[in-house]
Amino acid sequence: MKQTDMNIFAQLESEVRSYCRSFPTVFTKAKGYKMWDESGKEYLDFFSGAGALNYGHNEDSMKEKLVNYIMSDGITHSLDMATQPKAEFLETFNEVILKPRNLEYKVMFPGPTGTNTVESALKLARKVTGRTDIISFTNGFHGMTIGSLSVTGNAFKRKGAGIPLQNVVTMPYDSFVNEGLDTLEYLERFLEDGGSGVDIPAAMILETVQGEGGINAASFEWLQRIEAICKRWGILLIVDDVQAGVGRTGTFFSFEKAGIKPDIVCMSKSIGGYGLPLAITLIRPDLDIWAPGEHNGTFRGNNHAFVTATAALEFWKDPEFEQNIQKRSELIYSFLESIVEKYPEVKGEVRGRGYMVGIGSEVEGLSEKIAAEAFNRGLIMETSGPKDEVFKLFPPLIIDDAGLEAGFEIIEASVKTALEAAEPVAN
Repeated sequence: MKQTDMNIFAQLESEVRSYCRSFPTVFTKAKGYKMWDESGKEYLDFFSGAGALNYGHNEDSMKEKLVNYIMSDGITHSLDMATQPKAEFLETFNEVILKPRNLEYKVMFPGPTGTNTVESALKLARKVTGRTDIISFTNGFHGMTIGSLSVTGNAFKRKGAGIPLQNVVTMPYDSFVNEGLDTLEYLERFLEDGGSGVDIPAAMILETVQGEGGINAASFEWLQRIEAICKRWGILLIVDDVQAGVGRTGTFFSFEKAGIKPDIVCMSKSIGGYGLPLAITLIRPDLDIWAPGEHNGTFRGNNHAFVTATAALEFWKDPEFEQNIQKRSELIYSFLESIVEKYPEVKGEVRGRGYMVGIGSEVEGLSEKIAAEAFNRGLIMETSGPKDEVFKLFPPLIIDDAGLEAGFEIIEASVKTALEAAEPVAN
């Protein structure tokens, strides 16, 4: 087979490309938790499409249903017209996910990506409350369009907007300063004091575990207090579950164990099951005051994604699926704790929950070197945080113990190699 010339991408694709720089090879095949490049080299995928492939690559039942649907000339594109796949998804999602969790939401299809669902949530919150401001949190990441960027903390990404990002107040996330500072006492003081310069906002938006911001996990108590503050002041609570949802933190919704019920929930990435573009905005029914067509999108009726999204929900009918996620989550966390303990030179801290975890290192550039070495050894993982100081593990939920152990071996070997390379050479 003719090998692809990597120069094609440098010559013809925009400089904005990023992941292909971290993983410089041409991939040709993927299955489960593995990928292969055109030379036949095998890679363990601890990246999962940045959380868009929680069920792994080319899962058999989804693939079969999708192929059958395509071969029967089923509707592909339909805007928001009524179709059988959409009806099946809505009904299944309500019966399998919402009702067992005692949740009641209307489902909105805002467009197929994460930033689409965030934009719709911000617009609706402002429409419902009549207020303009939003409170977001340090190191939050919510998307790359203007509204979503305005509630994103990363300075590099914000700069890309090219215009001032307004009508947002940023408050400190849980433990942003240190473990001793009560960030919510600070936040509530701003709301209480008429001289603070902070108006009562339309909404607060947050991730329960911050993905791009450094795998920072809010405590359940902090989340519960956020909900109470929102209720006290008539502020809508928006949880961005685009990356942390669909089992990534151990339960379908990332906020379940905190016992809170957000007013609006943003979902995308793995909600489509197969990696196909799909996003949904879950809205408390009394807040659903949209006029028809007031927010729309050409590709909000992605029927191929409805087919695979419905098939993916079959996993959640079996309680053992979620139980296995939580059992393996403990294995992953224990492994990371062992790395921090065995290699104090990493100056590391284990972060996150579930299959959304990593190690934050105080050693500048070390996490990037570990991720690069892991790729050379056949494992794909990325870094996150304001300074890429965290190497993070995002294996698919369907990975088995053998896959995890193989990945752990590569990661530990990569840590050793990166530390050895960082050691000063003796005279």
